[in-house]
Amino acid sequence: MKILVLAWEFPPRIIGGIARHVAELYPEIVSLGHEIHLITVEFGETPRWEIVEGIHLHRVSVARGNDFFHWVVNMNESMGEYGGKLFLEWGPFDVIHAHDWLVGDAAIALKHRFKIPLISTIHATEYGRYNGIYNPTQTYIHQKETLLVHESWRVIVCTEHMKRELQWALHAPADKLDIIYNGIRAAKKQPDPDFDYLAFRRQFAWDEEKIVYYLGRMSYEKGVSVLLSAAPKVIAEMEGRAKIVIIGGGNIDHLKDQAWNLGIAHKCLFTGFMPEEELDHFQVIADCAVFPSLYEPFGIVVLESFAARVPVVVSDTCGLPEVVRHGETGVVTETNNPDSLAWGILDVLWHPDYQRSLIENAYGDLTTRFDWRNLAVKTERVYQRVVRERALVAWE
Repeated sequence: MKILVLAWEFPPRIIGGIARHVAELYPEIVSLGHEIHLITVEFGETPRWEIVEGIHLHRVSVARGNDFFHWVVNMNESMGEYGGKLFLEWGPFDVIHAHDWLVGDAAIALKHRFKIPLISTIHATEYGRYNGIYNPTQTYIHQKETLLVHESWRVIVCTEHMKRELQWALHAPADKLDIIYNGIRAAKKQPDPDFDYLAFRRQFAWDEEKIVYYLGRMSYEKGVSVLLSAAPKVIAEMEGRAKIVIIGGGNIDHLKDQAWNLGIAHKCLFTGFMPEEELDHFQVIADCAVFPSLYEPFGIVVLESFAARVPVVVSDTCGLPEVVRHGETGVVTETNNPDSLAWGILDVLWHPDYQRSLIENAYGDLTTRFDWRNLAVKTERVYQRVVRERALVAWE
């Protein structure tokens, strides 16, 4: 089977979770005997075309726009034009797979031009992020998401929650949706045997301090402010022996102000963006990972913590309770409740035996529930179903 994939990010260009998703899923699909051509956006000095782990990777240039949405329009024009050339040079393709609304226009145009069925993966929705649609920008994105779902033969989502969300937010028929979890390559998080644990750790905390960290974007829906609101109780109960480390780029001025106003600025460290290799080392020295999201369809960062053997505390929003089994692979707390979050963090920090149990169970889940090989087989079945159904349709 020959598959054309469209994704607006691919390593080393990493904006969010889609880059890791496509970079780890498609090598497994290649190993199942399929040919993958993936169109994405050029980045730095990376080649315009190369084969990466069996994926034929095509990077297109995108003209700068007046704003982000103008840039997205230009990206779709570039992807659509390049995709048309790929069909003529490498085709025919059996299916097109689009990852999120940003590449939807190009994918839909290629679908109609070449009469090839379109599959989409919806990683999140604008409605879910804001618990509704309230302004023209959100309306624009919402309409693009709705159109992509409507134009897709089948739609893949990452959790049961997302399946329900697409039904009521985007009016997607339930029998059109397939649930396939995200995954991770657990082996990539194995620690370097020559790593100087103590010297590295002292860059972030005193020896007696427990390191509690958040990793991700600084956007409102990630709930970083909830963690900071919970931090005074954690620090007090730990008699000052706790350090809150916030990792990620973006605007953090308001978060620093919050820490200062709470009187905990001296116990908080904002690192900004952290390179992958340094992050792998950091997770080895951390004591607890916290993801207090207000909206989170899945949470790949949770799997990364599982793989790094760091105990996790999450909120009970959206798909997180499906990923984290409370009391078995992590601690699930009440969304937007600093007291509940503080309790969850302290429950982990106070009980070393409990920590070890959570870590071992979570690591085990990586091979049973979140292994990319198994998830690739499930994705392959969606492709095969669509190809069979397409063969029965006269598409004029």
